[in-house]
Amino acid sequence: MKIENNILKHYLKNVYFITGTAYAGKSTTVKMLADRYDMVFCGENYHIAVSDVVATPDVQPDLCYRKSLTDWKDFVTRSPEEYERWIYNSQKEGAGFEVAELISISRDRKVIVDTSIPVDVLKEISDYNHVAVMLSPQSMSVERFFDRDDPDKQFLLGVIESCENSEAVMENYKRGLALINSKKHYDEYAESGFFTVIRQDNGKDTREEVCDAIAKHFGLIQ
Repeated sequence: MKIENNILKHYLKNVYFITGTAYAGKSTTVKMLADRYDMVFCGENYHIAVSDVVATPDVQPDLCYRKSLTDWKDFVTRSPEEYERWIYNSQKEGAGFEVAELISISRDRKVIVDTSIPVDVLKEISDYNHVAVMLSPQSMSVERFFDRDDPDKQFLLGVIESCENSEAVMENYKRGLALINSKKHYDEYAESGFFTVIRQDNGKDTREEVCDAIAKHFGLIQ
């Protein structure tokens, strides 16, 4: 069965998507907008409670990878190239779960989501004024990846620090992050045609300014 994109767009009319690179401020902005405008908050990986149960290796092999792990050290010691491939293929496999979840919760309320749905899919299922891209310089997305209280990222940091030769493991992991946030992928976002906000590495607190700009783009304020 295939649901046509115009049908999906109709049922996703109350959903506002924020996507982009790591450390661009997506999670913070989604939470601020949800609080400001009484929107349903869908943070990073919001759909995995369902996908972890429903995904099967024959259909969604990369979403099932974490379930098959017996040692998280295997996760952080993969080659940078395999980490990059896994991230982007997991996003493709997870898109269906995201869409189904968003349809189920957005009928009567506006929803703001930190999404991993690829931009080419977002072009088909949403509108320009319902999508915003947030970008950060590669140096920030790599070097500051663990500089936050996100439980998942702090868990991975702990795994890396528990490895033998943890410094080498960290460097290997950062090479993977550099590939995930490479110029190639950055340009895919930057050239997507969607409204874009670029985080500046100048130490200024621009959270309110960015939130205002995206809220205006979404039509939440005039």
